Amino acid sequence: MNTLHVKERESGSGHPRPETGAFLTSIEHILAELERIDLLVEAQVWRARQSNKSDDLQGLYISEQEIDALLSHPIGLPRWATIPPSGAAADVRAAVAQLATVLDARQKMSAGAGVPLRLQTLTSRFSLSPSEVDTVLLCLAAELDLRYEKLYAYLQDDVTRKRPSVDLVLNLLSTSLSDKLAGRRYFSHFAPLFKHQLISFVDDTPNARTPLLNRFLKLDERIVDYLLGDDTIDPRLIGYVSLLKTSLSSEELVLPAGLIGRLKPLIEKHRDLGRSLNLYFHGAYGVGKRSTAGALCELLGLKLLVADSARIVSAGPEFATLVNLIMREAKLQQAAVYWHNFAALLAEEQRDAMALLLQELQAGPNVTFFGGEALWEPSDFPHLPPFIRISFPRPSYPERLLLWDRALAGKASPEVDTANLANKFRFSGGQIRDAATTAQNLAQRRSPEDTPMEMADLLEACRLQSNRKLAALATQIVPRHRWSDIILPADKLSQLREICNAVEYRSLVYDQWGFDDKLSLGRGLSLLFSGPSGTGKTMGAEILAGELGLDLYKIDLSTVVSKYIGETEKNLARIFAEAATSNAILFFDEADALFGKRSEVRDSHDRYANIEINYLLQRMEEYEGTVILATNLRRNMDEAFVRRIQFTIEFPFPSAEQRLAIWQGIFPRQMPHAGLDLEFMARRFEITGGSIRNIALAAAFLGAADGGCVTMQHLIHAMRQEYQKMGKVVMEGEFARDKSPATAASGRKE
Repeated sequence: MNTLHVKERESGSGHPRPETGAFLTSIEHILAELERIDLLVEAQVWRARQSNKSDDLQGLYISEQEIDALLSHPIGLPRWATIPPSGAAADVRAAVAQLATVLDARQKMSAGAGVPLRLQTLTSRFSLSPSEVDTVLLCLAAELDLRYEKLYAYLQDDVTRKRPSVDLVLNLLSTSLSDKLAGRRYFSHFAPLFKHQLISFVDDTPNARTPLLNRFLKLDERIVDYLLGDDTIDPRLIGYVSLLKTSLSSEELVLPAGLIGRLKPLIEKHRDLGRSLNLYFHGAYGVGKRSTAGALCELLGLKLLVADSARIVSAGPEFATLVNLIMREAKLQQAAVYWHNFAALLAEEQRDAMALLLQELQAGPNVTFFGGEALWEPSDFPHLPPFIRISFPRPSYPERLLLWDRALAGKASPEVDTANLANKFRFSGGQIRDAATTAQNLAQRRSPEDTPMEMADLLEACRLQSNRKLAALATQIVPRHRWSDIILPADKLSQLREICNAVEYRSLVYDQWGFDDKLSLGRGLSLLFSGPSGTGKTMGAEILAGELGLDLYKIDLSTVVSKYIGETEKNLARIFAEAATSNAILFFDEADALFGKRSEVRDSHDRYANIEINYLLQRMEEYEGTVILATNLRRNMDEAFVRRIQFTIEFPFPSAEQRLAIWQGIFPRQMPHAGLDLEFMARRFEITGGSIRNIALAAAFLGAADGGCVTMQHLIHAMRQEYQKMGKVVMEGEFARDKSPATAASGRKE
């Protein structure tokens, strides 16, 4: 930086000849511009010195002579500003004019040579006038060299006033009182310097009534860093925004055909015309919304600044400031903004925040992206620039297969069946990427060495990636039963295996064979398990979930059904929405309470009950996952449901042979026992598998407390308790082992 010479000099002898070549760096340009500011300050220092010759304590006290002088000079100007620019000051003014001409020529040469000059970029991106640029430079000088603090204090007649005030800046840059009055507009709230928070007021004693001229100015730290070549994001935005770093090109993204090719010219057209454009990318997590925005920005030569709407909204009173800083950061980074988690702004209580954000979008030509899962149209904001919504569907089976192959390339065991993963889990690209990362971590936990991922790792990872919000609405059942645990007639077991095949080959039939194009609804799998309590309906659901490697969620009707009109539908909507992302099997036990027959409308309760049933029917048809309805009384089910259900399995009351098989399989091998007559138990007592399980467990506890061995006495005692619990009349001799089956039966009839 050129050293200031405030002493008097002979005209034309004190200023070096300015360089004339192109600026090689942005810093070189800023230092050259500060030389011009030096000269402006030097001229004013000379003039101030002329007015202060007789007062060595100027600025420390107010003399009577100073009072007389203040009353005698024109309004709005300090004493030194009234001294005509003669002598050395006139020489400085001439040097300023000469230097400005040279700087302009050098800037043009730098532009021709492709050298980016940050001060020029700042001027262009924030539409700054020459006076506003000089204001920035006056504030920047104090940030780079502490000598300016003393100079500013000298010019403001106060050793404590070390920053430039509005009055000082206007006096330095204005040639007349009318210029000074007109220059006040540069310091209004809506002027670029303050609208974009490039400069702020810093008053030692904050007072809303402080005159504008007496307020001090400070260049924002982020702007100082930017001008000096630092592109680090504003520290105040850490945790709220980030610059997207994508490794995928537009060709590698799995997107609807031609999407990038349609959007790129659309954005370019609006940019060329100087218009704003808003693009709302709608779709589930991981379908490529943010990656698409990043790929578009890369093609357009822009960065992408990702802002987390949910965190910004949670900042409360700081929301407006953060939005302003984000928009400023986007200009500094030459980036488009992607508002992630945009649904956080769609809540009714955030209406004011939404209005403020959308108002910011009208400020200038830019492209803005929004990403969310909810459908939204800005109908309440008619003056918003063009707003285009683009829906991103979940990837199809072939696309999921491609995404799995990419995610697992070279990292998985050859035995891994990506086709099976793509079929079972209707994941988005982001979920597939996350599942692959989780599976790799699971594989490393299993073996510290560089072990390839196994199918078990990937299945567990996929279940972990499923949306856990469903756990707040339903109870997860961990499948523990296998095919060997369930006792059913052969045809019923065959039906259960057919259900597994329907899930295993769903993608083949729907996607590859084209049945998906033939069906508008009903792509999911709906099952009805009916039969008496304890016949194996829940066990059958567990076996299916375990065989398919899917989570099983039992719907708690107490959290769903509500006496308030419309609440039941809302709860069901949440369940089906979360289940769609969870890739889970929904299990509605005692479904007749929720899916019962529609009745004749006699009052408002009947009408709303029927509305609930109709809504359930609609959601069942729209759901693409697996739903199991279990009921003890099939006849109570609404016929419309039954007609649309793909598989219906009747779980019959077990025969004596089936009861014997259940008894034989219910006890663990390690349990000590003696003299158990299981054939007698199966033949004499006509009960379901659920009751047999209860009796076996109760007998085990009785045996554990009575010598550590289970005997027939314990079984009979547990059987008697189960009969009492079931409300059956216990006849004398009912549990005697010497009675024939016929006698026992006649005794029960009595």
